[in-house]
Amino acid sequence: MLKPFTDRPRRLRRNSLIRDLVHETDLKLSQLVQPYFLSTSKDAEAKETISEFSGVYRWGVDALAREMESQIDRGLSRFLLFGSTTEKDATGSAAVSQNASVAEAIAKLKKRFGDASLLFSDICLCPYTDHGHCGVIDEEVIDNDASIDLLCRMALTHAEAGVDFVAPSDMMDGRVGAIRKILDQKQFSDVGILAYTAKYLSNYYGPFREALDSAPQKGDRSTYQMDYRNQREALRELQLDLAEGADIVMVKPALPYLDILALFAKHSSVPVAAYSVSGEYQMVQLAAKAGIADAKSLALENLTSIRRAGADIIFTYFAAEIAEKGWLR
Repeated sequence: MLKPFTDRPRRLRRNSLIRDLVHETDLKLSQLVQPYFLSTSKDAEAKETISEFSGVYRWGVDALAREMESQIDRGLSRFLLFGSTTEKDATGSAAVSQNASVAEAIAKLKKRFGDASLLFSDICLCPYTDHGHCGVIDEEVIDNDASIDLLCRMALTHAEAGVDFVAPSDMMDGRVGAIRKILDQKQFSDVGILAYTAKYLSNYYGPFREALDSAPQKGDRSTYQMDYRNQREALRELQLDLAEGADIVMVKPALPYLDILALFAKHSSVPVAAYSVSGEYQMVQLAAKAGIADAKSLALENLTSIRRAGADIIFTYFAAEIAEKGWLR
């Protein structure tokens, strides 16, 4: 005879009405940001496939405007813009040009959508340098302070174009404070800073690097991106970025670093974002293609786990598909 139980957790799992009533973690479209890559082509109608990045494209600005309009109509209105150039050089000088693709796109998109869209812009030199590193190289070493000067100029160019948040992803020491200082000095105190606070040297970035042709030509980024063996170091980076004026802090990648997200959620006084990166996205696509998982179910499970770990905001390549197909209804 079975011993009677007083604790039966299954009572709260008995049917979907009960499960939905007592669930702990919500995933909402308003918490998601869709990254978009700009084409280096002069064709404003460009929509270029990326061979190892399923369903992700490089966009001409007019084609992107129509894509964004469709997403805004579906309730997705937050976007992150990445640019690149075919005219790469040692210092990434194209990144700070008023004619840079991202600055031009920001100006056109903000003129068209105004406050109906929220635009973040990537601040980093790697898509613009001929060596593929995120800063200026001096005798085979990344020159932290010289790189900051260029990053500040890039951020100011985007602010002048009308961006809502600049997002420095380079991992140079002190760049958040330097960017905040120049934005305030130039009367752009309303422009926010989304800091890539804990950005790890990761194997999950492959499709992204193809999208922007931004892989290092020599060596790796281990002297400036974080070592995946470290946790306490992330807390130090968090304390520094908060002191320097970050409005939002971010962990990248997301799934392998849920412990870091939980740490940030506990200690951060500002919203915490997570970037579910290209490798995380592509693994879902490949699993679905192989017939070993359902793309919708696996994507939503992954994103909900990121929310559950403590992310207030999630940057994900699934955002547009979630909006288009109504996965969160």
